[in-house]
Amino acid sequence: MFGCRTPSLLSWKSNTVLMALYWLMLGLFFQTLHAHVDFFTSIGQMTDLLYTEKDLVTSLKDYIRAEESKLQQVKQWAEKLDSLTATAVQDPEGFLGHPVNAFKLMKRLNSEWADLESLVLKDTTDGFISNLTVQRQYFPTDEDQTGAAKALLRLQDTYKLSANVLSAGDLPGVVHKSRMTVEDCFELGKVAYSEADYYHTELWMTQALKQLDEGENSSVDKVTVMDYLSYAIYQQGEIDRALELTKRMLKLDPSHQRANSNLKYFEFQLEKQRKAEEAEGKKEVKEEKKKKVDKRDVQMKRSKDPLPERKRYEQLCRGEGVKMTHRRTSRLFCRYYDNGRNPRLILAPVKEEDEWDRPRIVRYHDIISDYEISKVKELAKPRLRRATISNPITGVLETASYRISKRRATVHDPITGKLTTAQYRVSKSAWLTTYEHPVIERINQRIEDLTGLEMDTAEELQVANYGVGGQYEPHFDFGRKDEPDAFKELGTGNRIATWLFYMSDVPAGGATVFPDVGAAVWPKKGTAVFWYNLFASGEGDYSTRHAACPVLVGNKWVSNKWIHERGQEFRRPCRLSETE
Repeated sequence: MFGCRTPSLLSWKSNTVLMALYWLMLGLFFQTLHAHVDFFTSIGQMTDLLYTEKDLVTSLKDYIRAEESKLQQVKQWAEKLDSLTATAVQDPEGFLGHPVNAFKLMKRLNSEWADLESLVLKDTTDGFISNLTVQRQYFPTDEDQTGAAKALLRLQDTYKLSANVLSAGDLPGVVHKSRMTVEDCFELGKVAYSEADYYHTELWMTQALKQLDEGENSSVDKVTVMDYLSYAIYQQGEIDRALELTKRMLKLDPSHQRANSNLKYFEFQLEKQRKAEEAEGKKEVKEEKKKKVDKRDVQMKRSKDPLPERKRYEQLCRGEGVKMTHRRTSRLFCRYYDNGRNPRLILAPVKEEDEWDRPRIVRYHDIISDYEISKVKELAKPRLRRATISNPITGVLETASYRISKRRATVHDPITGKLTTAQYRVSKSAWLTTYEHPVIERINQRIEDLTGLEMDTAEELQVANYGVGGQYEPHFDFGRKDEPDAFKELGTGNRIATWLFYMSDVPAGGATVFPDVGAAVWPKKGTAVFWYNLFASGEGDYSTRHAACPVLVGNKWVSNKWIHERGQEFRRPCRLSETE
């Protein structure tokens, strides 16, 4: 009898513990949403999550060991009693005729079974749950998961990666290859679906279905995947394909209510379409047009993509469409540079390389040391915040979705000049003042020595770390004529020039590109690039519109200095010609 009852008791206890853990963890999740810090926007901060997870795994293993120890004790008790009762029931009266057996039966049922009950009910989850409670407040949220998913979709588009390549983890320069499961592909498809992005919904639901067809085990079933997939295909105008998928669904689940309803609807629509085409006599023409439709273009129009040069920008990010000719390249040089015998550079001139001619972009090699990079990152990391920009209408600080790097980045409202978080900038950044550390003072002095420009009116050194698929879509650094109050609160005029340090190598992606002129500059640790945003006349140079391409593989750290007009009157005198 003992052998029959014990498993039932253990099963009930295990289910109770699991349900308790589930509801507690769910409660903790909702209680800690306020702690959200946009992990997906900075790889630098995301690394902390790996150590958090490692600590939780250690705690979970301790819990498992405690549970196993408890179950081992219960198992030993069950085995001992199983043998004893098997013998006793063969001759109950003879067995109990022995006074010691009678005493021990009374003792077992009166106290030892009570002890066993206490052992089974003993809660070993305290340590694990306490640790989980502490760590949970630092966990990423739904926004982080969705942000990381959208980043994968962005990388897929920018670098023309198939869902199969991404799912297999076959990316250039990767060290730690990781495959995506059916559940991962399904999650990406759902994120796209929730945004009415049926183009990416189709890509990722198709990949999920492919992996299921290949025999991958999954908690996601084929019918659920095909339900999403058929609707996404229908929304893109391919009713015949949607119909075929619906028929396949019904073979797996004949009672599927929505599939049965869709079957009739799709058949009706196809017949209606066939009759209309026959009446117009244009069936072949329409089918030919259908083949030429670029689904991504259709999706971009549907989502009202605000970026007119997106295709050109993405081409440059892939290293395509660079417009430098051999003749122009022959006029680009490398040199040792001391900026007119600057006292600090005479004995140690720097290596200067021409990257581009119009606009003139120069790169300085070995311009920031590993120690200086380490110190800048050390000072910046605790302060990283989601990048912000100034909203052009309200002037309020807003998160920038077009820049994915960490302070989620700030840009200036062209009307009010105030800062707001930029939605097209996915990054986190921090600002470091000259007085914080001798390294920052030394870096600022170095920029002044090389550019000859006044640093007292420049903005503080901004440090940015790009997150999953981190990017900054095409933008101008300077305020245009239709933005009269840009940088008004600074009182230092427009941004005359930009200095950009690359503080890490990037295995794949992450280039700085200039779409209007077809230029691309690739990150190289320890180097910096410099260009003027304004002509000497004070007019804006519109060819300097630039972007930070999404980081495909790696961790991108940069720091930049925006130099302003005030204080440059005698250092860079105004010219009469508008474009000089």
